[in-house]
Amino acid sequence: MANFKGHALPGSFFLIVGLWWSVKYPLKYFHQKGKRSQLIHYYQHLEIIEAAMRTLFSVIGILAEQFVPDGPHVHLYTENHWIKLMNWQHSTMYLFFAISGITDMLTYLVTHIPLGVDRLVMAVAAFTEGFLFYHHVHNRPPLDQYIHSLLLCAVFGGALSIFLEVILRDNIVLELFRTSLVILQGTWFWQIGFVLFPPSGAPAWDQQDDSNLMFITMCFCWHYVAALCIVATNYSLVCCLLHRLKRHGGEIIGIQKLKSDHTCQKALLSGSDEE
Repeated sequence: MANFKGHALPGSFFLIVGLWWSVKYPLKYFHQKGKRSQLIHYYQHLEIIEAAMRTLFSVIGILAEQFVPDGPHVHLYTENHWIKLMNWQHSTMYLFFAISGITDMLTYLVTHIPLGVDRLVMAVAAFTEGFLFYHHVHNRPPLDQYIHSLLLCAVFGGALSIFLEVILRDNIVLELFRTSLVILQGTWFWQIGFVLFPPSGAPAWDQQDDSNLMFITMCFCWHYVAALCIVATNYSLVCCLLHRLKRHGGEIIGIQKLKSDHTCQKALLSGSDEE
């Protein structure tokens, strides 16, 4: 959809997934570090639920692109011309992310799927997104082309990071790097919507002004700084929370142990008195 909502929708999806990953991966990392194997089954269920939600988001995206009032309604070609190819490109992007979500679910539900296939399919989905956007802005004004080209930095960077995870699975550095780029994509989709389709009747940006290109470059860097801050903050909060819970649990265990020792001592003393 070539409007504000058409950019806010994928932006919201990427933001939700990125924010969730910024909490999930630190939790998983600290639990693995503590060798708490009893939580593996819990995380598998969590991964299945997450994959199902990502698939649902993708299906919603496809339906929105196809069945908006001015959408193609699943018609691709008629009367010697193509119909709403921009909507079809967006639908294709969502389709690959839906395939990625389904593959993730099958990875945890079917034991015969090789480890790493889920990451490979996710990397293909991210690469396809970048490939589509690279050929998405031909013959458009300079600002429109440039603001979309900046998005490719996050998309192809994420695709490379996910591909490395095929080999280096459960690498917390790569996972957090991917998370930061997904959050960046989410915020940048919103930024594109505000720049190209200002809501509430705000004045449109000058598409030919070079100063706008310079500002957008800085703005992209600021967006990534914000994404890194979100990831670092959530990582720190998870670390502090787990540390407090562990310390509190240790104190409870210590108190229970002291009470148990005291009870044993009283039993021994009463036994010796009877003798």
